[in-house]
Amino acid sequence: MATSRRPTKQQAAALARVRAVRRRRRVLVSILVLVVGAGAWFAIPRAGSGAAAGGVALDSSAFAPGACVAFPPTVGDRHTTVFLDAGHGGLDPGAVGTTSAGAPVDEATGTLPVELDAAALLRARGFRVVVSRTGDTTVVRLTPPELSGGVLSLQGAHDDVAARDQCANLAGASLLVGIYFDSGASPTDGGSVTTFDTARPFSGADKRFATLLQQDVIAAMNAQGWAIPDDGVQPDSVEGSLVPTSSDSPIATGAATYGHVMLLGPAKSGFFSTPSTMPGALVEPLFVTDPFEGTRAASPSGQRVIATGIATAVNRYLSPPG
Repeated sequence: MATSRRPTKQQAAALARVRAVRRRRRVLVSILVLVVGAGAWFAIPRAGSGAAAGGVALDSSAFAPGACVAFPPTVGDRHTTVFLDAGHGGLDPGAVGTTSAGAPVDEATGTLPVELDAAALLRARGFRVVVSRTGDTTVVRLTPPELSGGVLSLQGAHDDVAARDQCANLAGASLLVGIYFDSGASPTDGGSVTTFDTARPFSGADKRFATLLQQDVIAAMNAQGWAIPDDGVQPDSVEGSLVPTSSDSPIATGAATYGHVMLLGPAKSGFFSTPSTMPGALVEPLFVTDPFEGTRAASPSGQRVIATGIATAVNRYLSPPG
């Protein structure tokens, strides 16, 4: 039986009060955060169970082992490639929260199974799928300048995001999907939001896909009775963080004035030179800092529900009209 959440009047009021300011507190695909088909499920390669089997690494010299891996279609061939990015990974756990039972849940661990589940569904619909990672790793092959004290340096955080765009471009993808989760200042923060970029030549296509992605992911989740708030489709100029940094490095300076989400945004001289070359959007279906939503983000069944919504949106976007 589906589980539904019935927030109290006090919780609902608190959620309404913080929703406006929450926009600038999201954990996004940005180095700024680091600065401060049912029958097909049997074939889904889940994390930790030989997920890379049958895949081909596109450039093992540039990407970490198990990163930037291409998988052929399993049914038919639509001669179209979709790029799926599981946010964070490796030294970067992303947002961290707890489930209703008090167990820790982090963004990187939750996004990977969603990515792999969506990949399996799309392959069964005739798509070639390239994923940013197949395990708990960074995407970029790390070098000493990208590490600092056992964690990603500012350079490393920047390069790991840039590597995802580089992989999508190398793949010749027709569409990019960023799969991330959210965090909030309060446990009452919750909801799903999808982000697109307004500065690209294909921003109209970005918005069209983002709208489908938000609709289909919300529909898939709320068909389970989860009652996830619909926070809509937002331009990345709104979702992007403007958190100041004390560092005066070119990367820190560029990040503070970029005004976009790197995964989706344009090039910026001296800061970012390898933007994606195809339409795309970034979906954050749940807040890991909300115990109800964090529980769904951490569960295999919840991850599969989200993956179904993503695959539905991709298929709708890439299917010819009529």
